[in-house]
Amino acid sequence: MIRLLSLAFLLSVFSSWTYADEASAEDGACISWLDQSIGKLNSSQEHDLCALTAGKTVLIVNTASFCGYTPQFKGLEALYQRYKDEGLVVLGFPSDDFNQEAEEAAEIAEVCFINYGVKFPMTSEIKVKGSAAHPIFKVLASKGEPRWNFNKYLISKQGEVLAHYDSDVTPESAAFISAIEKQL
Repeated sequence: MIRLLSLAFLLSVFSSWTYADEASAEDGACISWLDQSIGKLNSSQEHDLCALTAGKTVLIVNTASFCGYTPQFKGLEALYQRYKDEGLVVLGFPSDDFNQEAEEAAEIAEVCFINYGVKFPMTSEIKVKGSAAHPIFKVLASKGEPRWNFNKYLISKQGEVLAHYDSDVTPESAAFISAIEKQL
């Protein structure tokens, strides 16, 4: 029994070391779990997430077009414009996991790009919770799975998921902005 417990302990320690090594990145290097491509919203082209995020502070947001929090697009775009030259990238991931996303990519794009003037990268629609969640959101779940739309995840330049902010934390929140500025 003691050997079994010791083995379980060693395996858990080893796997946490492995995860930490895989998740971290040197300044300017690609974050391993973001070293992938994903479709651009309403496009046949793809975002190279490594190229977009290497050496940058990353803010990932799960979005929806018909949610009470949808006006946060305006604040997220303002954050992106204010801090992109200092190394912040905002990534929007549309999802219908909470039944508030448009059925067609063109309609999602209209809400984002036309209605709210979003210029930060938006991806094609994905799953953000449960066993079907996109691999990125499986990593983010270490800080908490999204319970609704417009959850925000702050990631360091080294790839550490620093914080998870629920939907009700607005992009204009002083504490939220302070946390971002601390990473730039």
